[in-house]
Amino acid sequence: MTRAVPPPSSCEAVWAGERVLLLAGRALWWPARRTLFVADLHLGKAAAYRALGQPVPGGTTRQNLARLDALIATQAPQAIVFLGDFLHAPEARTPALLRAAAAWRARHAGIAMTLVRGNHDRRAGDPPPELGIAVVNEPHLLGPFACCHHPQRHATHFVLAGHVHPVCRLQGPGRDSLRLPCFVSEPGLALLPAFGEFTGGAPMDAAPGRRLHVVGGAGVWALPASAAP
Repeated sequence: MTRAVPPPSSCEAVWAGERVLLLAGRALWWPARRTLFVADLHLGKAAAYRALGQPVPGGTTRQNLARLDALIATQAPQAIVFLGDFLHAPEARTPALLRAAAAWRARHAGIAMTLVRGNHDRRAGDPPPELGIAVVNEPHLLGPFACCHHPQRHATHFVLAGHVHPVCRLQGPGRDSLRLPCFVSEPGLALLPAFGEFTGGAPMDAAPGRRLHVVGGAGVWALPASAAP
């Protein structure tokens, strides 16, 4: 009987001369600085939709924070950098969400946290000061990295960004296909998948010099160029 091989929980890459791990939890780990990068959390997106009368399910904030808890338990970071869109919209600032966020932050009071403002943060407003999250504008320079929300180029630093919620479509031998979140890297720039649930995504095509790492379930895989659409 053949024993199933567990999926790889991360893929290693070297960006700007630094070893990083692309995690199946849809986050980036920088071991040298014990720093976790998370893009597009979008806390309260479902609540914002419900405030507009859209019938969407609840519980996404609880799920997102539980997934962050799991990453923190595994990686034990000294710092977390949120690459924009911490809150989704002004309607996300419900008492229940703010209580959940405060309780989550209290569980991790020893971790330094920074938010690089994204387009949704400008509309939703900065996180409440009592969360103890430093808020900065892009680009936020950290070692060899320029921490941004919007994809862009930087003259001296390798850009880490979010915003586009990259996804990749894998085609099977028949008409079956899978649409999965992915990391995208190319010279000078890497895009992280959206961390938040209920976020949608933008398809990414193959291009010269571009690498795609697809996240599925508890695994992350580097796609050969021939496998990318």
